Amino acid sequence: MSFTIRKMQMEDIRQVQQVAKKSWNSTYEGIIPLKIQENFLKYAYNDEMMQKRLEGSFIFVSEVDRKIVGFANFSPVKEGGEAELGAIYINPEYQGKGIGTALLKEGIKNLEGAKEIFINVEKDNQIGTTFYKAKGLEVVSEFDDNFDGHTLKTVRMVLKL
Repeated sequence: MSFTIRKMQMEDIRQVQQVAKKSWNSTYEGIIPLKIQENFLKYAYNDEMMQKRLEGSFIFVSEVDRKIVGFANFSPVKEGGEAELGAIYINPEYQGKGIGTALLKEGIKNLEGAKEIFINVEKDNQIGTTFYKAKGLEVVSEFDDNFDGHTLKTVRMVLKL
């Protein structure tokens, strides 16, 4: 299966929203109640927030047959060389095919001056934690996160570049 990675464009918003919803619903089933997932997705991935993300961060998409099947969202590099990986979401049927790795590499390549990339991931998200550990990220802390009234056990991980 071949795929391409490119910078997200304004016209990609709908497809990226669909990937976020599909990936979230699959990943967090049994971990985060569906109503809380839906509230988060409505807030974090509405059209206005997507425009803000496009203008203020780096978003890369992965396409298969001109259809977006995954994306990654990185913050700009802060003073001191720190950046945040806000998300890598891949449609469930495309996971395990190298797309997440390619998106991570593309972000690293485009984050000029980055020395460390941090991410917060839900501890029970086995897919995410396994992926990040395989890519060399290490756990630096664990904390409870109040997520819309639902307590999540969250791990903060770092990739040193």
